[in-house]
Amino acid sequence: MSRLFGSVRARATLGATLVVAVALVAAGAAVLLSLRSNLIGEAGTQAERSARAVASELAAGTPYDKLSGLDGDDGPVQVLDEHGRLVAASEDLERISGTDTDRVKPQPAVKPSGDDDDDDDAAEPLEAGEISGESVFSNGSATIDGDAEDYRFAAVEVETHDRGHLTVYAGSPLAAEHGAVRSALTVMLIGFPLLLGVVAAVTWLVTRRALRPVEGIRREMAAITHSEDLARRVPEPDTHDEVARLASTTNETLAALETSVERQRRFVADASHELRSPIASLRTQLEVAAAHPELLDLDGAVEDTVRLQRLAADLLLLARLDAGERPNDARVDLAGLAREAAEGRTGVTVDAEPVEVAGSRGQLGRVLANLLDNAQRHARSAVTVHVRREGDRAVVGVADDGDGVPEDDRERIFERFVRLDAARSRDDGGAGLGLAIARDVAVRHGGTLTAGRGPAGGALFELRLPLV
Repeated sequence: MSRLFGSVRARATLGATLVVAVALVAAGAAVLLSLRSNLIGEAGTQAERSARAVASELAAGTPYDKLSGLDGDDGPVQVLDEHGRLVAASEDLERISGTDTDRVKPQPAVKPSGDDDDDDDAAEPLEAGEISGESVFSNGSATIDGDAEDYRFAAVEVETHDRGHLTVYAGSPLAAEHGAVRSALTVMLIGFPLLLGVVAAVTWLVTRRALRPVEGIRREMAAITHSEDLARRVPEPDTHDEVARLASTTNETLAALETSVERQRRFVADASHELRSPIASLRTQLEVAAAHPELLDLDGAVEDTVRLQRLAADLLLLARLDAGERPNDARVDLAGLAREAAEGRTGVTVDAEPVEVAGSRGQLGRVLANLLDNAQRHARSAVTVHVRREGDRAVVGVADDGDGVPEDDRERIFERFVRLDAARSRDDGGAGLGLAIARDVAVRHGGTLTAGRGPAGGALFELRLPLV
């Protein structure tokens, strides 16, 4: 069963068919009930008309054997006196139910007396010759001349001049009601399954057509996965609906994934290049020292080892940031952190007010250290650090009096392994990871890091973080 309805198309078809089926059953039941009610109402109206016709003749003094409604052509008729005795009935009436008596042969009438007028619970008495304006309806059956049918009976009271209070029962056949209801039910039993079949087929075809672009997206995604070619894109239908938006979002995801993979490839290639140089230099020095100990450049070996250590630490931190490592939620005093980072550095001035943010003290300290390293590398003589509040943000600005960063390069310098022409020296420019690490840490802390022009004409780096 799970495989049978494992597709969206099958589930949509089943759901639509069930909804239509429930709606049809409810509508069909309402139609049948309404039809039955209307037909019964019409039968009751016809029965009341017949009963009042007989009552009119009785009020006019017509003898029982002269009543025109007793021929049985319009339906069974009974006339009961005030004592419930049958005083007149339709010809050829063989059986009856649903009235106050099941007798079919008239009984001797009893002369009316006036004693019954003392009953306190009796309805307001009728005057001689008056017919009651109210009718009482009931359902029953009767057999006339061998034909048995169901009837709707109407009871009408009449007060006569010489025969007292009489009640006339007249029936109208319900055969038309039964036949109409059966016919309508038969039509529904035949038509509903056909209609449900049409609904299921149409839903299946429409859903198939609607999901065709989805299948195209799936096939293309499978081909992309198989070929590992992230430059390919899924087809975007020109329908401007949910499927088109799905295809557009999928292509945006593929583009972001392609960019990320390409970035990782460049990162690995650049990291390999940066690691190869100090490793090759260190190996050469060790090989020379092994053959000629007197030629060992100990200071150069130590320098290359330190550079390797720093580069490995930077790569490890970047890997942790790329993995989505969340910073701590500890309170960090940026003013104190700035003074610690500037301690022991020449030409660095700190102007800070107490400001607290939430995050990792170690990572934020690394950001300040990287910014100060970069500023000192390019400054002529002075570096200034400002820490202040600005709205709901803490702002840390690191400015130098160097040549500054060209406007076209103010975003590129935050890319990994990017060094401007003036900083490509291995000794002066580093590996090009300091600013990239600083921005990644800022983003992980919900902040931003931007480059601009400082008051002294040099570079100004502003770190903005949300306040606690």
